[in-house]
Amino acid sequence: MAKTNATLIWNIANLLRGPYQPNQYGDVILPFTILRRLDAILAPTKDQVLAEYEKIQGLGVDPGIVLKNKFNLPFFNTSKYTFASLAANAEEVAANLIDYIEHFSPNIRDVFEGFSLPTLVMELEKKNRLYDIVKEFANVDLHPDVVSGHDMGYIFEELIRKFAESNNAQAGDHFTPREVIALMVDILFAEKDAELTKPGIIREIYDPAAGTGGMLSVAYDHLTKMNPNANPVLYGQEINARSYAMCKSDMIVKGQGVDNIYLGDTLTDDGFSGRHFDFLISNPPFGVSWNTQQAPVTAEHEERGHAGRFGPGLPRVSDGSLLFLMHLISKMRPVHGPNDKGSRLAIVLNGSPLFSGGAGSGESSIRQWIIENDLLDAVIALPTDMFYNTGISTYIWILDNSKPAERQGKVQLIDSSGMFGKMRKSLGSKRKELRDEDIQAVAQLYADFTNDSGTNGSPSISKTLANNEFGYSTIIVERPLQLRFEVTVDKIDEALAVKSVARLKESEQVAFRNALSSMTGQVWNDRAEFLPELKKALYVSGIKKPGAALMKTLWLTIGEPDPEAKICTNAKGQPEPDPSLRDSENVPLTQDIQGYFEREILPHVPDAWIDTEKTKIGYEIPFTRHFYRYAPPRPLDEIQRDLRVLVTEIQAMLAEVGA
Repeated sequence: MAKTNATLIWNIANLLRGPYQPNQYGDVILPFTILRRLDAILAPTKDQVLAEYEKIQGLGVDPGIVLKNKFNLPFFNTSKYTFASLAANAEEVAANLIDYIEHFSPNIRDVFEGFSLPTLVMELEKKNRLYDIVKEFANVDLHPDVVSGHDMGYIFEELIRKFAESNNAQAGDHFTPREVIALMVDILFAEKDAELTKPGIIREIYDPAAGTGGMLSVAYDHLTKMNPNANPVLYGQEINARSYAMCKSDMIVKGQGVDNIYLGDTLTDDGFSGRHFDFLISNPPFGVSWNTQQAPVTAEHEERGHAGRFGPGLPRVSDGSLLFLMHLISKMRPVHGPNDKGSRLAIVLNGSPLFSGGAGSGESSIRQWIIENDLLDAVIALPTDMFYNTGISTYIWILDNSKPAERQGKVQLIDSSGMFGKMRKSLGSKRKELRDEDIQAVAQLYADFTNDSGTNGSPSISKTLANNEFGYSTIIVERPLQLRFEVTVDKIDEALAVKSVARLKESEQVAFRNALSSMTGQVWNDRAEFLPELKKALYVSGIKKPGAALMKTLWLTIGEPDPEAKICTNAKGQPEPDPSLRDSENVPLTQDIQGYFEREILPHVPDAWIDTEKTKIGYEIPFTRHFYRYAPPRPLDEIQRDLRVLVTEIQAMLAEVGA
């Protein structure tokens, strides 16, 4: 029935043929559908609302408060018009319809502003299509007694889908593929099945980058299918006015709270500050710069620390997806004791958040905080070419701040990149889709929580790892500085070109040249012997106190690395490190650093040491490494055979050209 009604409404778009292209039909059909639905919802109390509104005029009271409370309405309309009366007056339909739109309560009017409906009305009137559209919608009965909120939700979702399909180039801007959301929701609810089937259960679901509301809708449908008596309460925020309008419209027709969808930038204007939710789900923009939000986000990080949303760290400005993840974590219900149920979270990210940034970077610090607090439950690799606007590798992260005992202290990695069906017709960059059996297989792998090693020669697709297996210590390995000093004409020119020397007075530069020239033809293999000679030469040339910084510039410029030279030492007699030989090593947290150093480094460079003050802890999720599949090279004789065939074919073609 719902799908039939959606088709019926979409067929009204045939009236737009000519002045509008098919990819523009949704611009008209979607706002008029929600407008007609609201008209039907308000119909039973229309006359009483108008009478009450007339009564309170001039009394200095807020009509919104009075009308909402008296008639138990989340929104209202104080225009005298309805769709029936609008359709009865073809001559004045444009002016009357705009009057009707403008008299909605503000919490609904912003939906029509997002659709730019007043402008659309005048455009339709100019193209002689407005009255026909209004008349056709007036004949569609969308009263709640005829079309339930559940069915209306399906109708609107179907219209959004049709709109996206007719506008392939922008499909990715409108919704995440439904089968990807279905997988996310399956895993999201997996650990809560028992409690979610209780009669009358109320659960709040939130998406901070809601788009047109697809993720919220699928989560709603999934929960109500599991439990028809469940009461999912949906919340979302969206920055794009048009997408916001579509999302809020969808929520309204589902019977959700009118004020549960917020228009604004999630990173700088949290529409649900201080709120927490049971389930959180999102596909935020990834690979997108957050430079325009940098100032307020950085201020929150520095001023509020962990009391704010971004305490663990800040990612590089070129990709803000981890900011959305931290925002989501801040919305999880706190767990203080065994009776607190906590929250579960599912988010789609690209590959960068898994490994970008070394130890001490913002990304690594964020991963460290998430994993050390045992929030990360699973990471699932999706097939490539799954999304409408990108073909890159994507991953679903599952977080849980109240893991069951068997999953505590562990993270499950699932490689479902090979589970898909090829689409018969591509949609943008989307060439693959998850089939029902693929979703069921991944959900079963998650439920089994196995650490398989592959069977019958097949590769492993699920691994469980302890939290500390994702951590490592980045150690700085130093080697001693050994310099040989030989003053040459080239070295003198090089020294005089150094900025600190070049900016000296001309007379001082001449003195430097004279001092260094007096030392040509001599070689020192010991800095301790070279420096007194250098000071003496400078003194004789008139430079009495060259200063430590200038002296260091000179000996570093003149010195050349030489393994036969004597090791340079500091005032305490300790070897000085050679920056050119400095190296770093990542040592897994599961290994002893000193043992690793003695086993892997000292046998090759016996004079090396670790600068322990520079050791940093890092975390990464090297997904590809854990599921690397070795492909042996082709046998040499097979390659040679193919080459001979190719050579023969080339010779034959050349012979034809010569003929």
